[in-house]
Amino acid sequence: MTNADPKELNKFGELAHRWWDPKSEFRPLHEINPLRLDWIESQVPLAGKTVIDVGCGGGLLSEGMAARGAKVTGIDLSEKPLGVARLHLLESGLEVDYRQISAEAMAAEHPGRFDLVTCLEMLEHVPDPISTIRACCQLVKPGGKVFFSTINRNPKAYLFAVIGAEYLLQLLPKGTHDYARFIKPSELCRWSRSVGLAPEAPTGLSYNPFTQVYSLGRDTSVNYLLAATREA
Repeated sequence: MTNADPKELNKFGELAHRWWDPKSEFRPLHEINPLRLDWIESQVPLAGKTVIDVGCGGGLLSEGMAARGAKVTGIDLSEKPLGVARLHLLESGLEVDYRQISAEAMAAEHPGRFDLVTCLEMLEHVPDPISTIRACCQLVKPGGKVFFSTINRNPKAYLFAVIGAEYLLQLLPKGTHDYARFIKPSELCRWSRSVGLAPEAPTGLSYNPFTQVYSLGRDTSVNYLLAATREA
């Protein structure tokens, strides 16, 4: 069985045509994308690297990494966002190999192929996040890096990521997130270790509603990023 929730695929499929509009429901992704790229490149210079972007959606991160010189493959199970991603390449002139395939199937086809793997803002949308984490580990070369980002599970995260972002500030469409699927950093670290990854200390991603600015720091109480290395 495919590790995907049809409701989640349909939800993002219906919004796919707005993926590259920086004033649309995807505005937060546009605003955090430079931070995500800088965070990744602070650990692994992207130029010349083979990268797979798991859950690439409409291709914001994939194109960003390609623009920095990486050879990027983007995979997703939602057909419409992939169509938008391919179409946007005609405008950007960049090269990304987009495929409609699950992380698990891709890992079976190409184990240990990639220098680094990104899986950002995806784990909280799949039924079995450990399966995705395991596939990410299998995709990366021994000694290579895997980068995750997701949302913590606690009352503050519910207040900020659901009530605040979806209902009060309307940064995201209502129903974007299911609180029950949020993942604590301790859980993500434990699951990463269980599949052969060595996780580092997580990095927090915060939003200031008064300045409307995102920043990276130590506060992992809501959004956070995690880098992990595949053990040899």
